[in-house]
Amino acid sequence: MTFAATILTLYPEMFPGPLGVSLAGRALERGDWSCEAVQIRDFAKDKHRTVDDTPAGGGAGMVLKCDVVARAVDHAAALQPEAPILAMTPRGKPITQARIRELASGPGVTLLCGRFEGFDERLFEARPHIEEVSLADIVLSGGEPAALAILDACIRLLPGVMGAASSGEEESFEEGLLEYPHYTRPQEWEGRTIPEVLRSGDHAKIAAWRKSQARETTRLRRPDLWERHGDAPGGSASGAQREKKDTDQ
Repeated sequence: MTFAATILTLYPEMFPGPLGVSLAGRALERGDWSCEAVQIRDFAKDKHRTVDDTPAGGGAGMVLKCDVVARAVDHAAALQPEAPILAMTPRGKPITQARIRELASGPGVTLLCGRFEGFDERLFEARPHIEEVSLADIVLSGGEPAALAILDACIRLLPGVMGAASSGEEESFEEGLLEYPHYTRPQEWEGRTIPEVLRSGDHAKIAAWRKSQARETTRLRRPDLWERHGDAPGGSASGAQREKKDTDQ
């Protein structure tokens, strides 16, 4: 089954973009996934193909018109009735690796790329099936880079795209932790050597070391992840879970 990606955008020439090379590009050539970029302007009804207007109440920038965008969304929904529709917006819920795996296991996805000051809120009120998502706590010039990142994350999980099936399993976020550090030859570089345990040949010790490193790295670098990680003894480094438990008692 081909994973079908539909992108609603004002800049269809940005797709497939970097997804046309490397693993994703080869998968596209094989037909493992398909890419259709739809121009939102095609759904405007005036001669100027207007897609935006000034913000109600005043303010800087422009806002994407709900009527035009809704027609584009309805068109995509008719093309892929079973595919979820994700709107790229910094006001959305942060996308997670778990959600990426859900998307990759389905028939495909429709990605709606925002621009300017964003969408008229009535779009989401009238089309509640649209899922508002953000890539990170950053603001981009448009939703296209976020859409590319989300598609890349999905495509690499499709069957046959990565060389080894286990390549996508022992990675950051897959088990709620950051990934353990990696090393390769040369054995010594600028006075630094590969940790001895990785040269021991003892697979049990290596697995234990990697798990320990993943836990410690997550605790120090991402206390938010550590806090949510169910295996974290006593909660996170911030003590937030511990405080909640004390409150609940």
